[in-house]
Amino acid sequence: MEYGIVFYFLIFIIAALYSSVGHGGASGYLAIMAIFAVSPENMRASALILNLFVSAISFYAYYRGGYFRLKLLWPFILLSVPMSFIGARVSVDPALYRIILAVFLVLAVFRMLFSARDSVHIRPVNIPLGVGLGAVLGFFSGLIGIGGGIILSPVLLLLRWATIRETAAVSAIFIFLNSASGIAGLASSGGLNPVNEIYLMLAAGITGSFAGSWIGQAKLTPLKLTYLLAGVLLFASYKLIYL
Repeated sequence: MEYGIVFYFLIFIIAALYSSVGHGGASGYLAIMAIFAVSPENMRASALILNLFVSAISFYAYYRGGYFRLKLLWPFILLSVPMSFIGARVSVDPALYRIILAVFLVLAVFRMLFSARDSVHIRPVNIPLGVGLGAVLGFFSGLIGIGGGIILSPVLLLLRWATIRETAAVSAIFIFLNSASGIAGLASSGGLNPVNEIYLMLAAGITGSFAGSWIGQAKLTPLKLTYLLAGVLLFASYKLIYL
């Protein structure tokens, strides 16, 4: 194992934690890869591939639970998929990439520490705003190798456009589609270069996603793992900017 057992264990933990709330975990994978000094050229592709599998499993779990609403998804996905393809084709200066990624990891920390309860006062989605947000999230998801759900989720909750579990279902499929588009964009530009041990990462991620999806459906809150992940993301952000 090139990166060691601790690396793959952390991938497992991140997949379990993120999938429990309908996420693919790309921001967490990127944090771990940053800590273990994975090359930036390999990080985007590796994170998007992991995202694809983990978010698919999470979506299936929440879909079976009856939490998916197509009317909630389509405004965000309308432009996010083509914008993710475009973002993945954009070459980013390594220094700028590290700063952008650090900012998104800090946002991920706030998302993981953000707490909300199901609201009975769900509002209709503002279609123009949803389409615009989807376009922005799609571009940045392709640009830095995330699915965009880490930002979409708090938006849906804060604006009361969805309940927590509806948010998880929509975020999961949003991440899946953007990750697939981002992978296609990388492949078309010759940038689809995951780490050599991507299959071991997938094994850890898929196993973790099954565990996390079960946790989410069982209404368990992995609070200690949430704080642990927040610490990992903050440390990775610091390393990206200052080291």
